[in-house]
Amino acid sequence: MSEPTHESEPVRIPDHDLDDLVATVTRLVAESRKQGETLARLTDDQPSEDDSDPADPVHPESPASASAPAEGNADNGPASVFILALGAKAYAEELAALTNWVHNLLLPVYGREITTGRPWCRQWQEHPEAVARLHALWLAWQQLTDVQAGLTGPSTWHRDHLDPALLQLRTPDGPFGACTTSAARPHHRLLASPEPAGV
Repeated sequence: MSEPTHESEPVRIPDHDLDDLVATVTRLVAESRKQGETLARLTDDQPSEDDSDPADPVHPESPASASAPAEGNADNGPASVFILALGAKAYAEELAALTNWVHNLLLPVYGREITTGRPWCRQWQEHPEAVARLHALWLAWQQLTDVQAGLTGPSTWHRDHLDPALLQLRTPDGPFGACTTSAARPHHRLLASPEPAGV
């Protein structure tokens, strides 16, 4: 026997639940907008072969740009969100966004004093290793400080991403090893990379 059908009544949501519902919808809209902006940054105005800049001073012959199509293809979208895998135009846009995050959040909060044991370079954007590590740190920050990461997301970001990244960046033999060791005496020098085998 089937249940008798009742005339459907409108759904009533208690007022105290409406606030939760509005907050959830607002959060989802903001998250969707943020993902759309990130996707647009990575996919809009893909550079053609004519737009590529082989003399890119930051990563002129990086393995990522030489070995893989950085922008992906029309069917699959971007091959990677990692900054070293991007074409020249997308790289410049991503570096500008990264620079904003580094200068307005990372350094004011976590910069600490510049010493011989913790060097830093004001021209960090010219150090490919620093750009790569800071970008990876920023990507992790975006994911782990999002509401969806839960209450332990920020702690995980500090433990698994921030601390190891700063340890590698600011070690005396790291990418800034030949740069500033005193805030009063700014200095910048790129360290030579090892020569590839057979050269």
